[in-house]
Amino acid sequence: MKKSLIALACASAFAGSANAQSLTTYGIVDMGFVSESGPASIQKLTSGAQSGTRLGFKGTEDLGNNMKALFVLETGIAADAGGFNQSAGFARQSFVGLQSDSGTLTLGRQYTPFFLALNAVADPFASGLAGNAQNLIPSSGIRMNNAVKYASPTFSGVSGEVAYGFGENTAGNDRASKNVGGSIGYTDGTLNVRLAYHKANGTTALTSDLSDTSTILAANYKFEVAKVFAAYSDNNVEISGRGKSRDLLIGVSVPFGNHTFIASYINKNGRSTANLDADQLGLGYTYALSKRTNLYAAWASIDNKNGAPYTVGNNSDVGTGDRAVNLGVRHTF
Repeated sequence: MKKSLIALACASAFAGSANAQSLTTYGIVDMGFVSESGPASIQKLTSGAQSGTRLGFKGTEDLGNNMKALFVLETGIAADAGGFNQSAGFARQSFVGLQSDSGTLTLGRQYTPFFLALNAVADPFASGLAGNAQNLIPSSGIRMNNAVKYASPTFSGVSGEVAYGFGENTAGNDRASKNVGGSIGYTDGTLNVRLAYHKANGTTALTSDLSDTSTILAANYKFEVAKVFAAYSDNNVEISGRGKSRDLLIGVSVPFGNHTFIASYINKNGRSTANLDADQLGLGYTYALSKRTNLYAAWASIDNKNGAPYTVGNNSDVGTGDRAVNLGVRHTF
């Protein structure tokens, strides 16, 4: 649960109204035991198997006329060894923007619309634990640097986002590191559907003429006793050389009191010459000790075909083998 630390109200000398400013600190501490196997075997303590351990600050200021300023600064924490788990400070998110009745415009390092569709709509594991969808479904970039993003208001359940990331390549190659993406979705509280696209260009002169592109159609539907998930993605991963593929996901999340049971199946159909096919089965369980703290357990296995290289990871680790078990505890604040 996020906790507001500072709330200020000051009189505006020009508008004659009160401008409210707030600052909130929030975060997650997640520690889990991870056992990976096939072909190698490794056991480790991981910071962030279900959700990446983080510390963040966010704030808003009421500017009047139904407009407000906002910002987010969020950094990843390596709780298993102390310190930070990213090469740059506040590399999880760092942006500032304006929000009004016409939508929200933000600038900085931000999540891609494709990842938000995969994480929030398609994946019952929400990109965490051993069964997470990113093990097989490429996200073509979770975040965009130097990004300008516009998110529309919701009209009769329909909303959309567009985002553009400047390459800012000093070598003069205007293709390198550029990103572009967008999504459109509909929700009515029971049905949630989203179509998203992302394209990420290579980051160096050697890869700048290559790009990774992904398109996903994702949906979930909330029944009285369960939520079901489905997704279909079409991908062309040129930068790593894995080529074209199509992915199909089906999943379910079943809450029962403090318990939640999770399962998903993903089929990857490799469509390149190498025909890198794979199937993943994931099972998970969480138990809520309180509104802020839960225990978790998960298992997943990938059946690689034709030399496919896919591994079972979690939210913070790509993994080393084709099977993994996670056991841990997560606390949010």
